[in-house]
Amino acid sequence: MTRLFRCRSGASAVEFALMLPLFLAFIFGIIVFGSYLAMVHGVQQLAAEAARSSIAGMTDTERNSLATSYVTANVSTYPLLVPGNLTVNAAPSASNANVYIVTLNYNAAGNFIYKLPFVPAPASTIVRSAAIQYGGF
Repeated sequence: MTRLFRCRSGASAVEFALMLPLFLAFIFGIIVFGSYLAMVHGVQQLAAEAARSSIAGMTDTERNSLATSYVTANVSTYPLLVPGNLTVNAAPSASNANVYIVTLNYNAAGNFIYKLPFVPAPASTIVRSAAIQYGGF
């Protein structure tokens, strides 16, 4: 029996089997949350740039059109964003008449990160907005 306890020939295989799930959880976690943060950053950048481009409009309808056109033209430059899953809402602020707000809603539910095992999935709806003030004040 003492000879059996001294034998170390399968110790590496057992250690590998014990550590593999933890290692995979870390790797998939890095992939999932890194991809999620890239999507969030892309949506925020699009909202900010759409708000900046909307300031050139003279009316709210023209500003809305400029913001929507900017998002439509540039969403394809972000590789993790699907253009059909993005909606734009551009309108003046309810609390300040000199501020225009662009809000983007992105449905990320079909993205590959929601199919990966071992880690909890982040929220599938990403909402980001940007506000810009009219005039020089």
